[in-house]
Amino acid sequence: MLNIQNVITPIDFSENAETVVEAAVEVAKRFDAQLKLVFIVQGFEDYSGFFVPPVNLPSIEEELFQSAQQRMDQFLEEHKELFAKNGIEKVESDVLRGDVAEEILDYANDQNSDLIVMGTHGYKGLERVMFGSVADKVVKSACCPVMTINPYRKCEG
Repeated sequence: MLNIQNVITPIDFSENAETVVEAAVEVAKRFDAQLKLVFIVQGFEDYSGFFVPPVNLPSIEEELFQSAQQRMDQFLEEHKELFAKNGIEKVESDVLRGDVAEEILDYANDQNSDLIVMGTHGYKGLERVMFGSVADKVVKSACCPVMTINPYRKCEG
């Protein structure tokens, strides 16, 4: 049986993040594991083929990064009760920059992750077609097992 001590959960602050985090909390609770949430600010270089960046791109990227950090702090505050009632005393978090799938994979490796819990849906519409499925890339390349949560499927029973 796996010895799960470190659970990594990428979030995107969408309405789906709630479902994914609830599942990650349940896993962390059952294994008495550390829970780490991560958000990745996608770099503008991913759009270089069809986007001409303005001169002040570094300041825009820094503003996005700072906004993401504030949103992460807000997310943690909003879910403090969920963590506490499940016996998770401390949730670590990080905000990173770069290609979303690559950063998740690198982060999981750097943090010695035992399990990644993530949603199957994040991107929508044209972005998903253009950049592919982040979950698919992570599942195929992760250094540890990946548990995917489809936030649109509800089991009845």
